[in-house]
Amino acid sequence: MTSNAKAKVLFVLDIILRVPPLFLMDSILHKSHPYTLGPPNVHMTDHIHGHFNVTQLEVDQTDWITMKYQNLKSLVIDLNALPMLVLGTAAFILALAVFMLSREHLLLVYKWLFAVSTIYISYWSNVHYIEHAATYPFEEPTIFLLHFLLQLILTVTFCMAHNQHKQEGIIIAAAYLLPSMFNATTLFPHPRHFALASALVTLTYVKFICLFKVPIIVKKMVSAFRVTRMFIRYYGLHALLENEWTRMNVPHVLRVFWLVRISEDLVFLVADKLQFSIDTIELSKLMTLSMSSLSSLTRELLVRGCDTLLAVLGMTSMVAALAHYIGYAIQQFLMTDDDEEKSIGTVSAVLFFILALQTGLTGLEPEKRLIRLYRNFCLLFTAMLHFIHNIVNPLLMTLSASRNPSVQKHGRVLSICGILIAFPCWFLYYLWAHHSVSTWMLAVSAFTIEVIVKVVISLLVYFLFIIDAYRNDFWEKLDDYIYYIRATGNTIEFTFGIFLFFNGAWILLFESGGAIRACMMCIHAYVNIWLQAKAGWVTFIKRRTAVNKINLLPEATEEQLQKFDDVCAICYQDLTTARITKCNHYFHSVCLRKWLYVQDRCPLCHNTLYRLDSDVDVTSANSNREELNDLIADVNNEPLDDGETALRHRERLDE
Repeated sequence: MTSNAKAKVLFVLDIILRVPPLFLMDSILHKSHPYTLGPPNVHMTDHIHGHFNVTQLEVDQTDWITMKYQNLKSLVIDLNALPMLVLGTAAFILALAVFMLSREHLLLVYKWLFAVSTIYISYWSNVHYIEHAATYPFEEPTIFLLHFLLQLILTVTFCMAHNQHKQEGIIIAAAYLLPSMFNATTLFPHPRHFALASALVTLTYVKFICLFKVPIIVKKMVSAFRVTRMFIRYYGLHALLENEWTRMNVPHVLRVFWLVRISEDLVFLVADKLQFSIDTIELSKLMTLSMSSLSSLTRELLVRGCDTLLAVLGMTSMVAALAHYIGYAIQQFLMTDDDEEKSIGTVSAVLFFILALQTGLTGLEPEKRLIRLYRNFCLLFTAMLHFIHNIVNPLLMTLSASRNPSVQKHGRVLSICGILIAFPCWFLYYLWAHHSVSTWMLAVSAFTIEVIVKVVISLLVYFLFIIDAYRNDFWEKLDDYIYYIRATGNTIEFTFGIFLFFNGAWILLFESGGAIRACMMCIHAYVNIWLQAKAGWVTFIKRRTAVNKINLLPEATEEQLQKFDDVCAICYQDLTTARITKCNHYFHSVCLRKWLYVQDRCPLCHNTLYRLDSDVDVTSANSNREELNDLIADVNNEPLDDGETALRHRERLDE
């Protein structure tokens, strides 16, 4: 086996070993959640056979007072359930600890679990053999051989899994094989007792081995804690989390867990729908499912696929994979290599998980959960349109500015832009035609219109660059046009940001509040409103200052331009209009304005291009202050006997 194949096998093995602890944790969360399987005495499959149509998606005006009361009521813990709560918490922590182990330690854990399972199989087989031998003594030889062979296989398996000394191996073999070597019904009044005693011998051995391993386990835990603390000290907590995330292959494990979980639900739901057991399902019966049944089955799987926190994480990993492949497909279609495609899956997953936590997806009843999931997917869809625009926009600007003659590349980019305009328009029409006005509708509409505005702005700038590329002369007003277009787009985006803030504030105060939503509101206000306003204001001030600086310079006349008969030293284009610096250099106003964004010196001789009156006043004041300080120092250092010199300095000070 090559090293590459071995690495793939170990990778798959690592994923498979980490899936069972997730099922244990999911089972604990599944039983502890009040709304996991819907209201009391209602089975989830009732929603498939019942009436569940899309018109229910319009009912989202949640009675938040009732929800608050139900949440407070769910916090009251029954004292009788307290032991089960403690055991469930301990089991959850233990399963989480097993999930975080390394591959080698996971193999050890599964080896001991397999040993315990062989003990249970041996006990179950011994009990049934003894009872059968007591009931049918004349059929014993054949059954005895089969049973003895099974016990021998279990013995060899246990001994191979654990290296014992010779004496220990004899005891283990006796515990497995003695119940089947002689008929114990005449020696024990209760046949099960002998099989139980044999199983207890092996379990006692396993228990003592585990107790002897406790000091080693504690020592390894202390060592791991020290290594983790040193890692955080030198590299930081973020590096530790990223390293562990990669080591445990969390996205792949969650993906496998969710697919297995959904496959299990699908099998049982289809069997229940066809009213047959799993073993008797025929292919012809599966083909008789109507479209309505498939639609209801899909809705049921979506509801079950996000009923616990781990299920939401699994669905999040699937969303990340889907978004990643969408970004990859667009990247291949555009024939580009952009880092934005690599992050689209991660950003989509984070957004989906935050929306799930923000809306309390796992705590909703099945109908409301499906409605909320549908709306979260709509918001995620609009966010992905923004991500796709971020992939297309740089390529659009590059093609327009580089004068790339490839019609294929231009056509591919423009086709994506056309889809980014047409599809959101259809999406808006569909939403407003089938749903009533709500805060969610307003938020989705704002996000969708913002995508359309961004694409239109990008196309306008693209066409301006294309026109400039095929002009023979210098287009001096191009920079102004681009600035006005982009400023208009940024203003519209800023307006939508303010609108979304007030829309979210209404939801927070009157529909569904929560700490997560409040935090997201604060982040939105800071990133999308404050920082954007600050950046826009800084850009405006820079441009206005540059324009004022340019206006201080004289404009060249036609005679001066003809006499100069040269090109702009910044853009190397002909000078149809120009500004003259104090050092008698000629530049385009637009080029000089861009240069003044960076520094205030001439691009050729590096002399100061301008000097305001305030700068002159400050300079003269500084020179006078320095001269005054020199005079005071001279007077203080003057000898006492030289009265004439000192008097002359004092007269200068008086002046």
